[in-house]
Amino acid sequence: MSPSCHVALHYFPEVSSDVLRELSGFLFIIHRLKTPSDTVKPRAVVMSEPKAPTPAPGDTYKGWLFKWTNYIKGYQRRWFVLSNGLLSYYRTQAEMGHTCRGTINLATANIAVEDSCNFVISNGGTQTYHLKASSEVERQRWITALELAKAKAVRMQPESDESGDDSTPPASGQGAGSRNSEVQSTLRTLSSKVEDLSTCNDLIAKHGSALQRSLSELEGVRLGGETSEKFRQVTERATLFRITSNAMINACQDFLTLAQTHSKRWQKALQSEREQRVRLEETLEQLAKQHNHLERAFRGATVLPSSQSNPSIDSKGPVPVKGDASDEDDENEFFDACEDVQEFITVPADPKYHRRSGSNVSGISSELGMDDGTTSLDEQSLASNPESPQSQELVPVRKRRSRIPDKPNYSLNLWSIMKNCIGKELSKIPMPVNFNEPLSMLQRLSEDLEYYELLDRGAKCQNSLEQMCYVAAFTVSSYSTTVHRTGKPFNPLLGETFELDRVQESGYRSLCEQVSHHPPAAAHHAISERGWTLRQEIALASKFRGKYLSIMPLGSIHCIFEKSTNHYTWKKVTTTVHNIIVGKLWIDQSGEIDVVNHKTGDRCHLKFAPYSYFSRDVARKVTGVVTDKDGKAHYVLSGTWDEKMEYSRVMQSSRGGENGAEGRQKTVYQTLKAKELWRKTPLPEGAENMYYFSTLALTLNEPEEGVAPTDSRRRPDQRLMEQGRWEEANAEKQRLEEKQRTVRREREREANRTASPSEEGKEPADGGGHQDNYTPMWFERLVDPMTGETTHIYKGGYWEAKEQGSWDSCPDIF
Repeated sequence: MSPSCHVALHYFPEVSSDVLRELSGFLFIIHRLKTPSDTVKPRAVVMSEPKAPTPAPGDTYKGWLFKWTNYIKGYQRRWFVLSNGLLSYYRTQAEMGHTCRGTINLATANIAVEDSCNFVISNGGTQTYHLKASSEVERQRWITALELAKAKAVRMQPESDESGDDSTPPASGQGAGSRNSEVQSTLRTLSSKVEDLSTCNDLIAKHGSALQRSLSELEGVRLGGETSEKFRQVTERATLFRITSNAMINACQDFLTLAQTHSKRWQKALQSEREQRVRLEETLEQLAKQHNHLERAFRGATVLPSSQSNPSIDSKGPVPVKGDASDEDDENEFFDACEDVQEFITVPADPKYHRRSGSNVSGISSELGMDDGTTSLDEQSLASNPESPQSQELVPVRKRRSRIPDKPNYSLNLWSIMKNCIGKELSKIPMPVNFNEPLSMLQRLSEDLEYYELLDRGAKCQNSLEQMCYVAAFTVSSYSTTVHRTGKPFNPLLGETFELDRVQESGYRSLCEQVSHHPPAAAHHAISERGWTLRQEIALASKFRGKYLSIMPLGSIHCIFEKSTNHYTWKKVTTTVHNIIVGKLWIDQSGEIDVVNHKTGDRCHLKFAPYSYFSRDVARKVTGVVTDKDGKAHYVLSGTWDEKMEYSRVMQSSRGGENGAEGRQKTVYQTLKAKELWRKTPLPEGAENMYYFSTLALTLNEPEEGVAPTDSRRRPDQRLMEQGRWEEANAEKQRLEEKQRTVRREREREANRTASPSEEGKEPADGGGHQDNYTPMWFERLVDPMTGETTHIYKGGYWEAKEQGSWDSCPDIF
């Protein structure tokens, strides 16, 4: 017999041996609970082993449940959090920090079980949650947690005013006050639990005593031997029950006493930690000021050789001091490891790089081909670039409009669309302007230049890898204007053009032309006085997949920098429009982009992560790695396509653990602190009433004098829609489409008359216009020497014709 059994036999001689074994095991647990404070953690583990993971009242409980949404989507998986008497839910765990989808107060809620996995929570008003667990056990855990939390919330309601006074943080410091209030709240919770147990113990003792008295009276009654044995067993069980409840109360009281004893020590330790942190912050601030002072003194007393000086600094002007040293300080800071992604992992660089970048800046600069602080210096010198056109100071810049008429709230009558479809071919059915926005596809293509400053900075870079970072950020920035733009742009008419002349304001001018209608394709050419050229031909292919529409842009985008002759190419990712049939439209971008420098072999691989309800990553995430021709990584890019992009310099790379089920090893990059490459400009005030147009988009359809007769600004149906006259716009749109069909039939008949019998039905020799037998006005179809693709390239003449006002050769398309 164990020592615990001997102890039990000494105190309870009337108890049988079977009960003694159970009692001895419980006494062993009580002995573990009453050991000194250094074994508090082990006894908590021992107590929790035989019990299910059901939370106590007031504890936080989290997990996945399925919530009924509607008859179309049914049950959807949501992340639920039970805390402080409130049940809240989120789409993902990542949303917990910023977006709560709903909260219900359990103090006034009713909890009902429907079947083995389903249950309902309702507050008797507008909030009713129909929930489903993955199993019956999981449902029971949630029901238990909810009932306990509800009881706690009901009990704590009258005490909320009093407890609010106790939890006020002291004036000594906000951080220490919050910690002190947290400790006090924990102690109050523990005290409340012990009081609950004490109440239960009083009831148990009261009813247990009554039970034992009744049993004692029954023992005096003379009955058979078997009945007496049963009475004796019942008495033993009642005694054991009383013993266990008393022991549990004593253990909880000991725990509360221990917590109260140590509370002052905890508060003192927290206060000491806070004071130490304040001292460290003050010391770091003093060191930073000394560092800046020494660096300015060094820059003022030392003249670097031209081969080592920063290439982006103009040697004729003084070196700007503001922001210079702070940027280098940022370069030497390190950041926490980024969240795990599929291709690679980034971790803080080894401290040796920190020391090296502080003592041997030029060594790292020469190794990576980039000096510290280049980004900030480029930004400063960009504003005072001596190569920029000086005409901005002499010629007043035109003031562009900042508003357009608000979008009318017209309801869409489906019958008005269907009645126009009766007896017509599918290709001739006119789509109403209700689905459009008052811009053409050519103007949307010109919006790629919204953040042209990135290319201006790239043109000033001496290092191709750094230049690649700016080009990659530019490719991502072109999607930032699409996040809320669910309206469809007008399909350009064949031969339609759009010019964007921003030489005075921004140093560039752009021209787009619709070069083909079947299939639809548009050519774009932009040139800047700051040393870069952008050209592209984009054709669109689309697939309707029931609930969403996928739009795949076809064609390559070219960016050429005049000074370095670096030639970059890339393609666009897939755009997906969700909830085409039912629900609110929303847009997502997904896919991969390879930006290639054909001169140096440098490459940047960008990945646009598709949106997922179950992903823990931030929505609209973009990641990328910049590598040289040998495949060595130099920069890691990260951000979102609707907000910002950052870059981090790679100091070292290595192979890490396996990548999940695929079994591939991830690459681990040791990087310095991330720097911002690009950030989206906030939308203008009232943009939600103006089709969510950006500042640039608001000016694209503004009337201008001197533009070509084929310019999108002169398109009447688009202008009528912008003015809110949608019925007239629909009629005008139908007239223009019918006119285009008539012109196309006439062009086909003319081509058949002039062609020889053997050439009838063939495409023209130059391939111009694809299947349209149309030759563009300002672009010609050539084979691109870099990609080998046949594409339309600007042949010149437009801006000269504009200066002369000579538009006689332009077709009449409107």
